[in-house]
Amino acid sequence: MKISVGLYGTNAHQIALAMIQGFNKHYTLFRQTSREAKTRFEQADWLGVHKAVKERIRFYDDRVDECVERLRNQFDAASIDDTTWQQVKLLYIGLLLNHKQPELAETFFNSVTTKILHRNYFHNDFIFVRPSISTENIEGDDTQTYRSYYAKEDGLRGTVLKIVKDFDWHRPFVDLEHDVEHVYHAVRQFLNGMPPREVNFQIQVLGSAFYRNKAAYIIGKAINGATEYPFTIPVLQNEAGQLYLDTILLDAWRIGLLFSLSRAYFMVDMEVPSGYVQFLRSILPAKPRSELYIMLGLGKQGKTMFFRDLIYHLHHSEDKFIMAPGIRGLVMLVFTLPSYPYVFKLIKDVFGSSKEMDRATVKKKFMMVKQVDRVGRMADTLEFSNVMFPLKRFNDEVLAELQQLAPSCFEVDGDQLIIKHLYIERRMEPLNIHLDRMERANNVERLEHVIREYGSAIREMAQANIFPGDMLWKNFGVTRFGRVVFYDYDEIEYMTDIKFRQIPPAPDFETEMSGEVWYAVARNDVFPEEFATFLLTSPQVRKIFIKYHKDLLSPRFWLEAQEKIRSGYVEDFFPYPQELRFINRQTDLTEEQ
Repeated sequence: MKISVGLYGTNAHQIALAMIQGFNKHYTLFRQTSREAKTRFEQADWLGVHKAVKERIRFYDDRVDECVERLRNQFDAASIDDTTWQQVKLLYIGLLLNHKQPELAETFFNSVTTKILHRNYFHNDFIFVRPSISTENIEGDDTQTYRSYYAKEDGLRGTVLKIVKDFDWHRPFVDLEHDVEHVYHAVRQFLNGMPPREVNFQIQVLGSAFYRNKAAYIIGKAINGATEYPFTIPVLQNEAGQLYLDTILLDAWRIGLLFSLSRAYFMVDMEVPSGYVQFLRSILPAKPRSELYIMLGLGKQGKTMFFRDLIYHLHHSEDKFIMAPGIRGLVMLVFTLPSYPYVFKLIKDVFGSSKEMDRATVKKKFMMVKQVDRVGRMADTLEFSNVMFPLKRFNDEVLAELQQLAPSCFEVDGDQLIIKHLYIERRMEPLNIHLDRMERANNVERLEHVIREYGSAIREMAQANIFPGDMLWKNFGVTRFGRVVFYDYDEIEYMTDIKFRQIPPAPDFETEMSGEVWYAVARNDVFPEEFATFLLTSPQVRKIFIKYHKDLLSPRFWLEAQEKIRSGYVEDFFPYPQELRFINRQTDLTEEQ
């Protein structure tokens, strides 16, 4: 039986209240675990850091499911009529007028309603296709988005000292004044001397530190006249539990790399997340808002904004989706839009004969990548369900591949092609194509760089408890900054689940020369000595790889990495070059000011 109520009817009002209560519960829990990041940092609870990041990923879906269940049980949600849904949306908008996270609450509304309604209702009357509440200049009740400092009495050094102390870390610093001297000299060197101070000079610093792995990051900008200078100061902890400033990052592009989707999400205590994103955009204007929300741990909001941007791009472009360049995979079908810097992946119905897995296993591997520390070496993916694309935007080859390899994964509805399950990630040049191009151009310097990067990617993933499985060059990509990143996840495993073995000696010469395997091999057995056979077929590539990463070709490295992981040791991974660290800088702090 259909429920029919007036504009301010009880049911519509109670449904809207139930939905905002569901969101508020979610964000309260989100802020609580983000706020606790400060304590985990102070206590050097690095395993707790990884556990918290992993658990936080589930928060959103759990609260959405709770809310859907409540609506079904209390209001028979599936029977609510169209008029009531429209009323619910209008009443919900009213509840957001003085809300501190309206954009997130709108997305939560969409997540709940799309689990109840058929996709035919995914339009303006029933969900938030566009934001209805402005997020400009929202002020927090209990916290400021950023603090402003004026270097009048204390000077620049005194101001930096105050900035750090205001974060109120309950750990002593090794020598904070000495670190501040390093900061001062690094800024002076970067600017080729200190510019004259204008009357509007101030330093603005985001109110919460950004916590990730074993570091806390202070993020802010200095304003002097019409010029703004972004900066980030990583704060680390030594083995004695004392804090120190590790460096200061002053290039906007280097700061932007902290927010790369190939790294773990930050923990940040934000009452007004849009204020943080707005501030970050002021220092990182090229970074999409969607990626900033994702890196702040607000993945669903990032996905919502990403998809809005994609639809906008489709409306203002004419090119067609084509198959992505590179060797076709055995598990994933991958296509791309040349004018848009992303690739679109879906799981095939039938895998290659060498792949012993199913769709559920592949999904599990992709989720695993979101939950671990990606250390800048694994591309994050945005996961979507029931994505509608204009059918006319696909070229014939993509449509044929879909029909042949993944017929159950899509359907055509009028002029729309609907993909039931999809992963989207940043497009990179496949490493095998990049290597071939460098070899043909005889670019030895570039060749050495990417091969060294490739080995470093494998090494760092292993130290972060990830064994990539299929290490062929085609499964890695090269970013626009020349960094090598892994993106094929169907065979990844935790390092602690792998048994690394040395190839036993053959019983006789004839057996060794036969080409047949003379030893038993279990499912998760790996023989590092074999890597060179299928990876290093080019003499030039082999020579470079041996120069930097010979230890990856024997079990010892892998066994030692496993031992460290099992002992609870968490490796240090720096999202900036070692030479920028103050400990490695050759700065004379006694020079004349």
